[in-house]
Amino acid sequence: MEFNDVIKQFSERILSLKDTITTEESTKMSLVVPLFQLLGYEVFNPNEFCPEFCGGGGIKKGGMVV
Repeated sequence: MEFNDVIKQFSERILSLKDTITTEESTKMSLVVPLFQLLGYEVFNPNEFCPEFCGGGGIKKGGMVV
């Protein structure tokens, strides 16, 4: 399957789920993690993927980058 087709399929998934995703965690598990997986990251390998990286800068000290 071509990458454009995969992205289109993923965008359709987002549209079908958007009304049922109500929390930060459900957003991460339903949309963010699958997107990184689609991009080729091994999301269950902590050496490659860190779901909550501590940014440490900006306005909010110790803020997380999800």
